[in-house]
Amino acid sequence: MSRLTRSVQVAYNRWKDSSFSFGKFRKSDKSILKSENNEPNDEGACADLEQEDLGNRTTRSSENSEIFTVEEAVEAIGFGRFQWKLTLLTGIAWMVDAMEMVLISVLSPQLHCEWRLLSWKKAFIAVVVFSGMMLSSTFWGNISDKYGRKVCLTLCMLWTLYFGLLSAFAPVYGWMLVLQGLVGFGLGGAPQSVTLYTEFLPVKSRGTAIVLLGVFWAVGAVFEVVLALLVMPTLGWKWLLAFSNLPLLVFAASCCWLPESARFDVLRGRSDKALNTLIRIAADNKSSVPAGRLIANTQTERGRIKDLFIPEYRRTTLLVWCIWFFSAFLYYGLVLLTTELFQAGSACGVTENSNMEHQCSLMCQYLTINDYLDLLWTTFAEFPGLLVALWMVNRTSRRKSMVICFSLFTVCILPLYACTHRIVLTVFIFIARTSINGGWQIAYVYTPEVFPTAIRAIGIGTSSGMSRVGALVTPFIAQVLLKSSVYLTLSVYLIFSLLGTAACWALPMETEGRSLQESTQRSTEQKHTEKTHDSETAESSRNTAHGE
Repeated sequence: MSRLTRSVQVAYNRWKDSSFSFGKFRKSDKSILKSENNEPNDEGACADLEQEDLGNRTTRSSENSEIFTVEEAVEAIGFGRFQWKLTLLTGIAWMVDAMEMVLISVLSPQLHCEWRLLSWKKAFIAVVVFSGMMLSSTFWGNISDKYGRKVCLTLCMLWTLYFGLLSAFAPVYGWMLVLQGLVGFGLGGAPQSVTLYTEFLPVKSRGTAIVLLGVFWAVGAVFEVVLALLVMPTLGWKWLLAFSNLPLLVFAASCCWLPESARFDVLRGRSDKALNTLIRIAADNKSSVPAGRLIANTQTERGRIKDLFIPEYRRTTLLVWCIWFFSAFLYYGLVLLTTELFQAGSACGVTENSNMEHQCSLMCQYLTINDYLDLLWTTFAEFPGLLVALWMVNRTSRRKSMVICFSLFTVCILPLYACTHRIVLTVFIFIARTSINGGWQIAYVYTPEVFPTAIRAIGIGTSSGMSRVGALVTPFIAQVLLKSSVYLTLSVYLIFSLLGTAACWALPMETEGRSLQESTQRSTEQKHTEKTHDSETAESSRNTAHGE
C-alpha cells in the first residue's frame, strides 16, 4: 500500500510542475497499479483523477483551437455567387453617381435656353449638386459606422430617388436648385457602397473586385448619354430626369436582399447575426464557414472623426484626403480643360477667344445629335483607365501604382505647353485622363483597406468630401483662370499632380495582401487572452526555476 501511495504522490507532483506528460504518467503508473490488484479502491481513485485532468486539458485545448474571426470566415467562404450579386446591387450606386454628373452637363444647356439663364446661373446648378455631396459625405459616413452599412446605403439611395423624381416637376429655377441640391446630398452616401462591398471580399480578390466595381461608373455615364440621346430630342428634359431614376427603382426593389456587413455586426456585439450572415453567404457560394465559435471584437464608439487622428492614423488620414482632393481636382479639371482646348484648337488659341466671352453669356444653343455622339465617345475614355488600374493593382503595391499614375499624368501635361497639333493634343490628354482615372480607382481600393471597420465608413466619407471640394475648386482654374493665362493654368495642374505623387509616396502603410483591421482599440477578449497567456508563461518560468 505504501509503495502505491508513494508512486501516486510522485506522479502527481511531477504533473503539477508541468515537467511530466500525461502519456508517460498513464503508461508507467498503470503497470504499477496493476501489480497491486489487492487495492481496488486506490486504483479507481487514481484512474478517476487521471481521467478528470485529461478531460479538462482536452476541453481547454478544444476551446483554444475552435474559434475564428470574420476575416477567416470570409477567406474560407471565398469569392462566389454572393459577391457577384452584391457587385450588381452596390454597382447601382456608382451608376447613379456617374449618371448625375452627365445629367448636369446635358441638363444645363437645355435649361439655359428654356429659362433664359445667365452663364453663372447655369454653372451654379453643378455647384449646388457638388456642395450637397460635399456636405453630406461625412454625415453618411457617420451613419454607416454607427447604424450599419445597409441602413446608410438604403437611406441615401431612397433619398436620391425621391428628390430625383421631384426634380422632374420643378417649375422654376429656384426649385430646381433646391431639389438638385437635395439629390446631391443623397449622392454623398454613394461611396458607402464600397465600404459594404469591401467587407465581404477575400484578400486575394479585393483589389480586382473594387476596381471592377468602377466599371459601373463608366456604364452609368454611357447609359445616361444614350438615354439623353433618345429622350431629350423628343420628350424633353423632364422625362429625362424621370427616366434617370430607373436604376434607383431597381435598387429600391432589391434592397431587402442586401445583407448587413458581418464585420459591422461583430463590432457592435451581434455575433449571432453576423454568423447567420456568414452561413447565408457560404450557402450561396456552396462553401462552409469554419467550425467553432465566432470571436466578438466589439467597440461601442464608432464613426468618430477624431478617431481618424489618433497617432496610428493621423498621417494616413491627411495624406489620403490630399490624394482624393488631387484626384478629383485633376480629373474634373482635365475634363473641363479638354473642352476649352479643343474649341480653341490648341493652348495658343485659348486667349484669342476669351474676349468674346462676355458677348455669349445669353446665347442659346441646344445640344445636337452630333454633340451627344461626341459626348458618348468621350465617355468611353473611362474604360482605359479601368484597364490600367486592373493591370496594376495586383502587379505592384497600392502606393507604387498611385505614384506611377500621378507621375504619368505629370508627364502628359508637359506637351500641352506647346502649340501642338490637335491629334497630338488628343493623344496626351487621353493618356493623362486614363492615368488619373486609374490612380483614383486604386485610391478607392486603398482607402477602405487602410482604415479599420470602426472608422472605415467615416474615412471613406470624409475622403469623398475632399474629392467634392476638389471638383468644386477646379472649374475656377480650368475655365476662369484659363482665360487669363493658359500657361499659369497648366502650371497649377502640373504642381498639383507633383504634390499628388509626393502624397502617394509618403503613405506610411501598404495594404496589398493585408487583412482588414476591425477596431481602433484591442477588444476585451484579446486583452484577456494576452493576459492569460502572459500569466501562464510567467508561472511556467517560475516552476522551471523552482525545479532547477
